[in-house]
Amino acid sequence: MDILRLTRTYKSARRLQQIINVFLKHGFGQIIEQINLGRYIPFKKRIKSFGIWPPLKSPSVPERLRMAFAELGPTFIKLAQVLSSRPDLITLQYAEELKKLQDDVPPFPAQDAKLIVEEEIKLTLGEIFSSFDETPVAAASIAQVHRATLLDGSEVMVKVQRPGIKGHIESDISILFSLARLLDKYVPESRFFNPLGIVDEFSRTIRRELDFEEEARNCSRFRRNFEHNPDVYFPKVNAEFVTEKIIVMERIKGIRIDDIQAIREAGLDRERLAKVGIDAFFKQILEDGFFHADPHPGNLLVMHEGMIAFLDFGIVGRVSDDLKDIMANTFLALIRKDFDRLIDQYIELGIVPEHIDLHAFRREFKADLTDFLEPLYGLTLKEINFARYLDTITHLAIKHNLRIPSDLLMINKAMLILDNIGRQLDPDFDFVSAAEPYASKLIKEKVSPSRLYENAKENIMEISDFAFLFPRQVKQLIKKALKDDIQVKMYHVNLPEFIKDMDKASNRIAFAMIVSSTIISSAILHATGAGPVIFGFSLLGLSAFLFAFLLGLWLIISIIRSGRL
Repeated sequence: MDILRLTRTYKSARRLQQIINVFLKHGFGQIIEQINLGRYIPFKKRIKSFGIWPPLKSPSVPERLRMAFAELGPTFIKLAQVLSSRPDLITLQYAEELKKLQDDVPPFPAQDAKLIVEEEIKLTLGEIFSSFDETPVAAASIAQVHRATLLDGSEVMVKVQRPGIKGHIESDISILFSLARLLDKYVPESRFFNPLGIVDEFSRTIRRELDFEEEARNCSRFRRNFEHNPDVYFPKVNAEFVTEKIIVMERIKGIRIDDIQAIREAGLDRERLAKVGIDAFFKQILEDGFFHADPHPGNLLVMHEGMIAFLDFGIVGRVSDDLKDIMANTFLALIRKDFDRLIDQYIELGIVPEHIDLHAFRREFKADLTDFLEPLYGLTLKEINFARYLDTITHLAIKHNLRIPSDLLMINKAMLILDNIGRQLDPDFDFVSAAEPYASKLIKEKVSPSRLYENAKENIMEISDFAFLFPRQVKQLIKKALKDDIQVKMYHVNLPEFIKDMDKASNRIAFAMIVSSTIISSAILHATGAGPVIFGFSLLGLSAFLFAFLLGLWLIISIIRSGRL
């Protein structure tokens, strides 16, 4: 029903057909048939394949998926970027392949950008800027950025959303939700990857990126959090020139943080820069609970005053108090080499599936983690490769089917980037020790009298709520039991596959009966000499026989190719 509703408009129908054709082109025809979208496959391709789509041996499935996403444009490229950060859901092989997709597209005409600015702000370009550079500094799938100068002489950057991109993405999101529901319904094994959850997370992420007013609020929040820090800078936002589709903010002049040669020539202290950058990030995570989730080198500039400036605030992460506590305990356990405590913290970080034997899981997970941590006992903190450490922990979590919180994966990804940058600036930089002051402060706050009082108050409130609600819920349960109104929902793990196989078998039987009846009809037509006769044969009978022969041949080929004789 979702697909039928989508295809009521010509634009959505064409887009769905385009998506199906691209996936067919890259060897995913079997999946399309499996999720009951075979009727949208072009007739010529269906005839050619006889409904059977043998898997392609080369290139690999992850490579073909990456190529399909790249061909389908901005929405699917963004989806690939989200999926690449979730190896716990799609496996490392797919995540590594999807990381290769780059969000780099040709710019749209500067005239369109000018029109969008004027439409959004309700002023002519000359009433806003004294100059506007028509050549964009950067262009991506969602927006592009232009240099400009305000009438008061302030140099700014103008980020302009691509024309029509929001409608295009919203249409694709609707199609993705429908496809996810079909996967969940017709491909039970896909439920392990939670396709609906993936699309939901992706839709929230990309919608936030499409809202430049949200990006402006993020930047302003970072400025407030660091207003007393003389070493970290966030650009000023020109609030009067911010809408959902455009954002105007201060232009920052500086050196990319990974341009080591330029930093050296500028006479800047690289060791200090490494410490400032990592300190800023740990403050965001362990103190503010609000962090820049995309700190790649292009978004970090070293200003000539020695300050580090952050850019691009479309992707941010939030850290709950519980997650902050667990992360603080994790860092302290690593710093103190308390590996038993470290194992317990990583078990708490993951969401253990309900069907897992918890005792066996703890034993096996600890055994794997201890094998990895054993060599660290004899190392100094500086000798510990933190990037490799995080990568191994992620591998172990995936091996044991832990569902890692998305914010934690964003933190891990950012830490890997920052660890690499820190080591480029200062090969002797100690990433782990940089976290100690923030982690220790967080632990002290956790055991402070005021925090203990707040926790006790919350626990008492929860107990009182339970004491109040429990009798009422028991009463409702007894009433339903007396009325025989209790319903038990059961799901048989293999039942959908069994029903699907039964459908295929019944369809083949019906098909065979049609073929048989057609052959019998042709024999009767020939015996009675009905219709025109050619060389002693009834033309109608001969036509019916040829039709039945082709249908029967098609049935035999499809059975042979399915491998189920």
